[in-house]
Amino acid sequence: MIRVVLVDDQMLVRSGIRGLLELTPDIRVVAEAADGAQAPAVIAAAQADVLLLDVRMPHCSGIELLQRHAAQLPPAILLTTFDDDAALFDGMRAGAKGFLLKDISLERLAEGIRSVAAGATLFRPALTERTRAAFASAAQAPSTLAERLTARETEILALMAAGFNNGEIAAALGPSEGTIKNHVSNILAKLAVRDRVRAVLRGLELGYI
Repeated sequence: MIRVVLVDDQMLVRSGIRGLLELTPDIRVVAEAADGAQAPAVIAAAQADVLLLDVRMPHCSGIELLQRHAAQLPPAILLTTFDDDAALFDGMRAGAKGFLLKDISLERLAEGIRSVAAGATLFRPALTERTRAAFASAAQAPSTLAERLTARETEILALMAAGFNNGEIAAALGPSEGTIKNHVSNILAKLAVRDRVRAVLRGLELGYI
């Protein structure tokens, strides 16, 4: 059973998400908090596997919670709306493993929770273009990089942004998982980042995704 803590200041949102997840056989909301200030104690007591975290809340926002306590929190998925692009980007920098829209279907919500619980990152393609556009003015052109990503590396980076792990990318593209792992290592080196989340963020900034 995947144990979820839900942090959102809107009671109706919490009730709706909890009710949806009760329809799944393997996911349960085991605790709730109304804002980020309440969340650390609730999360610690619940021993959660995944944190569903609203971006904007009073007293302590979801982003502030990640910035202050990311190392002590379970993998976090930000819950957002289309007008939260800038805050969403800050949340990813603070350590979020992905994000989902609040009006998402039960199937996609459950799939996202399972993916993050298994160690994957989760970035919705529907928001990728908006997030990239919001930061286009600060982006560095890919041509200024010492080494540009190859077409295959760009393809793999896009699948990483969609939340696929190495095995899933290998199944989708054909090469062995070891080959995909080598490509991912090359991507991290070329983008000068240390993990997959930062690679996706850097790819968004540079216009690869």
